[in-house]
Formats: sequence, C-alpha cells, structure tokens
Amino acid sequence: MPLIINITLPFFALILCGGVAARLRWLPAGAVPGLNAFVLYFALPCMLLRFGMRTPVHQLLDPTLLALYGLCALAVVGLALRAGRALSSPDAAFGALVAAFPNSGFIGVPLVASLLGPAAAGPVIGTLLVDMTLTSSLCIALAQRGHGDWRRLLRRPLTNPLPWAIGAGALLSALQWQLPAPVDGLVRMLGDAASPVALFTVGALLAGAPAPHAGARGVLPTVGLKLLLHPALLWLGGNAAISLGLSLNRADLAALTLAAALPSASNVTLLAERYDADGGRVARIVLVSTVLAFASFSALAWYFGAGNRA
Repeated sequence: MPLIINITLPFFALILCGGVAARLRWLPAGAVPGLNAFVLYFALPCMLLRFGMRTPVHQLLDPTLLALYGLCALAVVGLALRAGRALSSPDAAFGALVAAFPNSGFIGVPLVASLLGPAAAGPVIGTLLVDMTLTSSLCIALAQRGHGDWRRLLRRPLTNPLPWAIGAGALLSALQWQLPAPVDGLVRMLGDAASPVALFTVGALLAGAPAPHAGARGVLPTVGLKLLLHPALLWLGGNAAISLGLSLNRADLAALTLAAALPSASNVTLLAERYDADGGRVARIVLVSTVLAFASFSALAWYFGAGNRA
C-alpha cells in the first residue's frame, strides 16, 4: 500500500493545489477557462496521441473491451436514471452522466499507466472514447428530450479534439509511423504538460463547487454508483466474459476496472450548466467523488497489486 500511495498521492495533491490556489485567489477565476481550453485543445490531445502511437491497435481499440465497458456504462446510466426519476429530464440525465463518466482524460490515463505500466493506457483511452461518443451523447439526448437538435448532437463528437487525437494515434500505431523530429518534440512538450495542468485545473474548477453538505442527500447515492458499483460491474462482467471463453486479458480488465473507479469527470459540470441542468448538484458529486476516490481508488489499486507492475 505505501507504494500505491506514493504514486496516487501526487496526482490528488495536484488537484488540492489547484483548489487552494483558486480559493486564495492566487489563480484568478477568469484564468480557469483558459487553462481548461489549453488542456482540452492542446495538451491532452498530444498526450493521447503519444500514448496511442506507442500502444498496439488491438489494445487501443479492442472490440471486447469497448463492448464490455460500454455495456457497464449503460447499466450505470440506467440505474442512475431510475434513481433520479423524480427529477427533471436535464437533472436526471446529467446525474446519470456524472455517475457513469470517470475522469479518464485528466486523471485516468497518466495515473493508471503509472500504476500498471504503459500498456494499461490503451484500455483507459478506449474507455474515454466510449464515454465521449456513447455515454455523453446519450445523456445529452435524454436531457434535450423532445426539443433537441439531433444534427447538432450527432456533430458534437466530431468537434471534440480528443477522439481525433485517439484516432490519429491508432493510425500511426497501425502504420508504425513516427512523427518528424520537430513535430515530435512539440507533441512531447505539450503532452508532458497535460497531466499537471489538467489536475491543477480540476482542483480550480472544484474550488467553486457548493459545499458538499448542501444537498448531500442527492449526492452520496450517485457517488456510490460511480466509485463502487461502476468498477464492481466491470470486474464482475469481465470475469463472466472470461469464464465464457471470450478473449479478455486480465491485465486489461484491471485497467478497465481502475478506470471505472476514478472520480466523476469534471467537465460534466460544464455540460450540465450548458444544458440548463443543476450544475451545483453535479459539481458537488464531482467534488465528493474526487475526495473519496483517493481512498477507494488506492484500495482497489492495492487489491490489483498495482505499482509492482509499472
């Protein structure tokens, strides 16, 4: 366990640093959207591109892994929608999204790769692809039920730079091509900035969340779905698939399960506000899941023997 804490603590400490900087106004509130844009459009795509280039395509886009993760994500969405059936359509939909969408991009890819080794990046990137295209699109459609623009909804994944970066990395990996040296240097510099800036930005975003005790009744059940049920479904479903003879590597299953055990994605708060849902409730869920995930995620990583494999 001390080895696991040595790996996970810096990641969560960076989130705390971002929160402290925002609370003390060392980081102006107006700077946070700029940091978020830098991560989303520059640093994170470069990090995903680099991981994708170095990951075999069969690990990056494994149909069995993608199907298993997608089915479990849909199960969590369904359970969350049932639990929130008394809420308005936007609030229920984004409550479901925040329960099923882990912070794979900002936290998961670098953290799980640090714990399990570089090969674990492929399955985690695959989960991010599923959540950006399937899970988020479904929940946004449910939030706009009856009056949404379907053409805009279908175009949404195409305007997100992350799937394009994953696709480019997969293509370069399949063709075994390397980037020209100057381009590779730029991509490496931007990719190296992704993890620290992203984690700092998550902390700054969470610093503006309402106090967890405000409306805690609607927060803890969703946090339980995210941190406990989601990884449990992945682990049980994966073992059932293995027992049925499906080709599923146990190391990849461990990476998928750890990805599901991550706290909720912070960008769900921004999406909720954009689509007139209760952004404060979503922000509280993200905040509480991030705080509690330090213990729950570290315990699960210890169970898998992570840290010794990296």
